[in-house]
Formats: sequence, C-alpha cells, structure tokens
Amino acid sequence: MVNQFTSKKELWYCDCGLLPYAEAWELQKQLFLARKQGLIPDVVLLLEHPHTYTLGKVASKDNLLSSEDELRAEGINIFEIDRGGDITYHGPGQVVGYPIIDLNLWQKDSHKYLRALEELIISTASEYGLECGRNPKYTGVWIQDRKIAAIGIKISSWITMHGFAFNVNTELKKFNGIIPCGITDKSVTSLEAELCKPIEINEVKSKLLRHFINIFGHTGVVKTSPTDIKENLFSKVN
Repeated sequence: MVNQFTSKKELWYCDCGLLPYAEAWELQKQLFLARKQGLIPDVVLLLEHPHTYTLGKVASKDNLLSSEDELRAEGINIFEIDRGGDITYHGPGQVVGYPIIDLNLWQKDSHKYLRALEELIISTASEYGLECGRNPKYTGVWIQDRKIAAIGIKISSWITMHGFAFNVNTELKKFNGIIPCGITDKSVTSLEAELCKPIEINEVKSKLLRHFINIFGHTGVVKTSPTDIKENLFSKVN
C-alpha cells in the first residue's frame, strides 16, 4: 500500500464534543490503524467525556476508593486501558486531547513527546495569566503541588494514542473517589478554580489547537467530525 502521508504536515482536527469513553477509544484505535497505514495525516481529537475513571497499565485498584458497583450506581464508568500511568478521572469541563500522530515525522523520542504535551498545556494556561510548570518527579502540568493536567500515552511503531486531560471547569470533587495517578501527597486543580472566574471551554480548545500546531509544526488544518470519519475513513481500513 502506498503511504500517502509520509511527509505532509496536514492535520485533521476533530472537536468531538461530549463523547462516551468507549466510543472515543474505538475511534482512536481506528485512526491509529489508518495513520499507521498512511491513509490519513496526523489527527488530534479534542473532547469531553461523561464521568469516567480510567486505569492505565500500571494502575493499582487500591487507588480506586469505592467499589466498582458503587461507582456505576453513581453514573461513573470504569475502563482498564492500554495507556501508561495509573488511575485518573475524566468528565465534563475537562478538555481531553487525543493526538494520533506519526513521530517518525517529528521526533522519535517518547520523552520529548511527553514534554511537548506538557508545553501545550503550559502555553495555553499562560494565555490566561496562569503560570504552570513541571514536576521533576511526576509527568503532567502543575501549579506548585496542584495538578492541573494529567498525561498518559501509548506509542507503537512511533504512532501515538491517548494523550492529555486538562482541567478547565471540571467538577473536582469527582477526583475524591480515587487517588489520582496514585499520588497521595498532591491535589488537583482546574483553570477555573485557579482564576476564580468562569472559563469558556471552546475558547480553551481553540487555544490548545493553535499551540498544538505551533509545537508540532503542522502547516494546514482540516476540520472534521466523528460522523465524517466513520463514513469516509473506516471503509479505507481493511
């Protein structure tokens, strides 16, 4: 098969709105396969999830503080997934980003990729006058000992999956049901909690997209939708 996207710097951008976790995960897997086969360019999905806890490959269920039955009764879904990292929360008010990009065309370095995702959040937060940074011990984006963004990725054949979760106006009490990322002596925060004013989530998505393009060097953006992807892309993947 001819790889049509081995050097082009086009980016597909999909704002998926509020998307159930299982649907987003399946979408990622289909896009990953298509990107690996060279059928599509790099893609970034920005979205929100309904209330969900995800456990990465090294997660301990000891960090889940309620039984799975209790959580499901509260409307919180639970998924064990194939990203790195421990347990985290996703929910409305949190911008989740899933880049499906070919690092062969950027830099084949997983650590630099993680730092680039952190820089994406740091640069976006700085537009609101908020100074964020890194923690030398833990991945993610921090304001002192408060975590504002979690990062967990998967890389195979230098194609990426999963990504970041940036707390914008998230319901922070939902983190009380877990030990986030297995870290017992730190807390979580959000853009809105730090700034003490309402933050419009679509505005944050626009800023994230602009910084994503700058960091990864894309020169053209094509906006698409989950419906377009399902109708026009998946038929190409055999």
